[in-house]
This record gives sequence, C-alpha cells and structure tokens, in this order.
Amino acid sequence: MTSQPTLPSHTGTPGSSPPPSPGLHAGLKNRHLSMIAIGGVIGAGLFVGSSSGIATAGPGILLSYALVGTMVVLVMRMLGEMSAANPTSGSFSAHADRALGRWAGFSIGWLYWFFWVVVLAVEATAGAVILEGWIPAVPQWGWALIVMVVLTATNLVSVGSYGEFEFWFAGIKVVAIAVFIVVGGLAVFGVLPGADTEKAGLSNLTEHGGFLPHGAGAILVGVLLVVFSFMGSEIATLAAGETENPQKAVTKSTNSIIWRIGVFYLGSIFVVVTLLPWNDPSIKEKGSYVAALDSLGIAHAGQIMNFIVLTSVLSCLNSGLYTASRMAFSLGRRGDAPKSFGRTNGRGVPMTAILASVVFGFVAVIFNYFFPEGVFLFLVNSSGAVALFVWLVICFSQLRMRKIIERETPEKLVVKMWLYPYLTWATIGLILFVLGYMLFDTEHGNQEILLLSLLVAAVVVGIALVKERIGGGKGGGGKAAAEVSDEVR
Repeated sequence: MTSQPTLPSHTGTPGSSPPPSPGLHAGLKNRHLSMIAIGGVIGAGLFVGSSSGIATAGPGILLSYALVGTMVVLVMRMLGEMSAANPTSGSFSAHADRALGRWAGFSIGWLYWFFWVVVLAVEATAGAVILEGWIPAVPQWGWALIVMVVLTATNLVSVGSYGEFEFWFAGIKVVAIAVFIVVGGLAVFGVLPGADTEKAGLSNLTEHGGFLPHGAGAILVGVLLVVFSFMGSEIATLAAGETENPQKAVTKSTNSIIWRIGVFYLGSIFVVVTLLPWNDPSIKEKGSYVAALDSLGIAHAGQIMNFIVLTSVLSCLNSGLYTASRMAFSLGRRGDAPKSFGRTNGRGVPMTAILASVVFGFVAVIFNYFFPEGVFLFLVNSSGAVALFVWLVICFSQLRMRKIIERETPEKLVVKMWLYPYLTWATIGLILFVLGYMLFDTEHGNQEILLLSLLVAAVVVGIALVKERIGGGKGGGGKAAAEVSDEVR
C-alpha cells in the first residue's frame, strides 16, 4: 500500500515541488473500483421507486429512463474527461474550484456533502425498517444505530475495507439484477416453466392503453420521478484517486457507463413492463420487482426483494459515507472546511471527515424518528435537486477545463467529451429544461423540492462569496491545481 498525499499546506508556485504530507492511500484494487463503478448506478431507488414511474408513464417510462440515462452518460463523460486528466478526491468540486472559481468549488462541494449525509439518514432508516420486520425485538432506531456504527467502523479501518464491503454489496445487486433480466427475459418469450405466461409478452408494451397511455407529457413527469435514482454514478471518479493508477481507473469507469445504465436500468425495467401489464394492481401494491418475481412463480418473492433492497441500502450507506467523507476531506485540504477534515491517520483514513459526516447523518436519523414531517422532510426536500445542480456545475466546469487541459497538459486528454462544445451545451439545456419543468410541477411536489434546494444552494453560495471576499479570493484555483498535481504522483 503506497501513500498518496493530496493537498500540501501551501499553494506553492508554478513549477515548484510541494512538500510531502500525509494523505490518502492507494488502497483500492481494480476489482473494487470496477464494482464501485457498476454498483454506483444501482440504487435502492431503482427497486423501490420504479413502480411510481411505471404507474405514471406506463411502458413509456422506458423513454424517461433512456432520457435521464443519456443525460447521465454525457455528464459522466465530461467528468471523466476532467478526472482522467486530474484525478483528485475532490472530483467535480476541485474541478469547479479551478474552472469557475473558489466559490463554485466551495458551494458544490458542501451541497454534495449535505446531499450524502441526508442520504445516510434516509438509507439507514430504510434499512432499519426491513431489519425491524425480520427481528422486531430491536427497535427501528436501534437498527439504524447498529447499521451506522458498523459501516462507520468499516470506513475507519481503511479504504481497502470500504472497497471490500462495497465489492460484495454491489456484487449482490449486480448478480440479482442480471439473474432477474435473464430469467424474466425467458419468461417474456414463453420458455420459462412456472411463469405466468398469460400476462407476460411484448404485447404489454402496446396494449392496455398503448405505449404512452397518459400521453407524451407523462415521459417528462417520469423523468422527474427517476432522475434522482441515478445519483451515485460519479462516485467512481472520487474513489479513483485512491487507486494505484487513477487515470486508467477513471477512463475504464467512464467508458463503461453506457452499458451499465443500458443493462441495469433499461434492461431490468424493460423486463418488468413486459412481464406484467403496466396497470396491473400488484405493481402498485407490492412494488414493481416483487410483482414481477411473483409472476415468475418464485416463492417468497417479497423477502427475496427485501434482502436485495437491504443490500442496496447498505451499499448506498457505505458509499455515501465514503463519498461524503472524501468530499469533506477535499474541502478541508483546500481550506474550505475545518483543517482537521483534511488530515489523515497513519492508514490514510480521514477520521475527522468520516466522523463529522456520520454524526450529522445520525442526527438526521433522530430527526426522522421524532420529526418525520417537519425537520427531516425539510432536509430531504432541500437536498432533492442537488443531483441536478452537481451535473450542471460539471457541464460548466468542463467547458473551461477542456481549454485549460489542452493548453497546459494536452497529453492527459485521454478521455474526450463527444462533439465538444456542442454536446456540452445541449446537456446544459436539457438539465435546465428538467429544472424548469420541476418548477411548475406542483402535483408531485417537485416545485417545493426545487425551491427548497435553491434556497439552501443560495445560502451556501452566499457563504462562499462572503468567505471569498473576506479572504481576498486567495488560494482557490491554485489550491485545486496543487491538490490535483500532488495527489496523482
């Protein structure tokens, strides 16, 4: 295990060598990062939330997933371009710091951290509900505490232990969906014994009101319902900084994003809407995947899916804690968070950043227990649109970083955004369109989510601007650049 120091204590001057300082370790193996990249696009939201999308858009939900999937592929291509050239634990936050200004790196970094610590609370609660159903002797809050403590301990040991846990958590998700697609596909074409072949078939795509039973507008509503389940695709670019060959790791994960989304999202949803009519009552009552498993004649489908969902929850918790702590670490290194956040122990673990993240996450769990419709609902809603904000910042950062990379280190441009800059601007337009649609969607609560998220974002940006004004704007881009150059040594 070799040491990978990140940001030195000073910005340095062009061409100077920063002094060595303890930092993150390259403790992730290739198999860890491969599974982190694959598992990052498979969240519990795919299993739990897809039924709402199917009920809203019918078989046309496939177009909603395809539209959002295309947007994510383009955004991850941009992020891959920047991260392959400049691998760093701060990922898009560090890139925004250099490309757009310190206020941008500060703002998007803290918003992203806020998003993931709220996710910790959501996922810990979801996992606790399942575990309490299995072992009711332990109360829900007790299970939430146990889950948080175990995964915190895992992250505190070493980055390798995080990678190992995530390898197996994500592996279970990947195998489960792969088996579901194969078995479900056989049933759709009538070659699986025991399946409900009367309901299954490609005709489910066009019958029961047609492919778009609620009209073309339902596709956009579906987009709003599924867009947040894609958050997590960017985790591989943060984790790549703790591998032996960050550039190769980022390139590989970026190039595989298309088939990952195509297989795991579009493939599995296609199987669901062809196994059962979209308006089958069981989809809403049991959930889309449980209903699909039931139609295949698989016994104890509900408990099997609960196990898979629990695995997804634990995977999301594990990665969420890792991601939040690494973003806090990067912010600490750049002087945008307490300095203690940017320190690591002898094993290369940013203990303070991890503990601060998990404490906030567990406080949010307590809010969920005592004030589910008050404080906790505000936290969830006010972080709901952060994914879109992050993607938007990545787009604008790439527009400027591409020119910087071409000017300073063109040999590092090993991953290139397609049709630059036209496709970048098209992606920006698409994200702004989705945000605009959210603004007028009162029926599904998206307007409130967007407005609260904008409020929190405005507060964070305001703090960033005040901080930059007080500090004279020193050290922003220089620190980001120093962090990048030092971390990939």
